[in-house]
Amino acid sequence: MDWGRILQMGAEYIRNNSDEATTNIDSDAIVNAMSSIFGKDGNIDLSSIISQIQDGNLMEVVSSWIGSGENKPIEPEKVTEIISEEKVELFAQQLGISKESARQALADALPKVVDEATNEEPSLAEQLFEQIGGVEGAMNILKKFF
Repeated sequence: MDWGRILQMGAEYIRNNSDEATTNIDSDAIVNAMSSIFGKDGNIDLSSIISQIQDGNLMEVVSSWIGSGENKPIEPEKVTEIISEEKVELFAQQLGISKESARQALADALPKVVDEATNEEPSLAEQLFEQIGGVEGAMNILKKFF
């Protein structure tokens, strides 16, 4: 999976969002900042994201990014239910923007980055399934919802 290309695509979504604070930021700086908050051995740390969404109410939203069909948006204030407040602050500091702009930037990029990653081989969905413990792990997650 070419995470660099996927993060570069996410950086372009951030640069082209409606927030003027992110418009003129260098794409490479955004990629580096995204890598620092998502990264684990050069890849997105799925286990961290999964543990966060299991504790919140965003499973349906994130599932739409992984599955086929329309990607449901995430509200900027909900970003910290997937990415810790500390990581959002780090992202903001690295780019020299406010926490509000950082939350908006991540809310704009996350659905698209995760969706794009699910189209790669091995797909994010396959990695996700492996990281949650296969069928048994998926069943344990489902039990939490029912």
